[in-house]
Amino acid sequence: MDQALPTHVVPNSISESTQFCVGLPNRPGSLAPLCRALREGGVNIEAICVADDQNCCWVNMICQPPDTARTVLSNAGYNFFAESVLTMRAHNQPGELERIANRLADAGINIEYVYGSGATIGTFTLVIGVADRERAVELLGA
Repeated sequence: MDQALPTHVVPNSISESTQFCVGLPNRPGSLAPLCRALREGGVNIEAICVADDQNCCWVNMICQPPDTARTVLSNAGYNFFAESVLTMRAHNQPGELERIANRLADAGINIEYVYGSGATIGTFTLVIGVADRERAVELLGA
């Protein structure tokens, strides 16, 4: 299988984004107030992933505008941290994530996590956490 990406990744689609990681209690009704605070602050959630264990859950999300999201989360008293991640548009077709993962693996770049959002006709958005973002952008943007 051809592992080349230029024909699969949507041109000029890779960028760095701010991901907010918010800790919430793992119980019914915890997510709704977070979403309400962001909505009332004029913040759009562009991608979201919720992972949990018995005691808590982590909400990882890409929000726009990020500066406003940071202010809203702080003012609402949420425990959170922000980190830089890659976001990229890719073609919505079988094997697309495999090609991307192979490209990074061949270069020795570990994918720490990945989640997707916003599938539209022909494309979807990936949020990718890697230690070497600059090198990943170089490889995937080629």
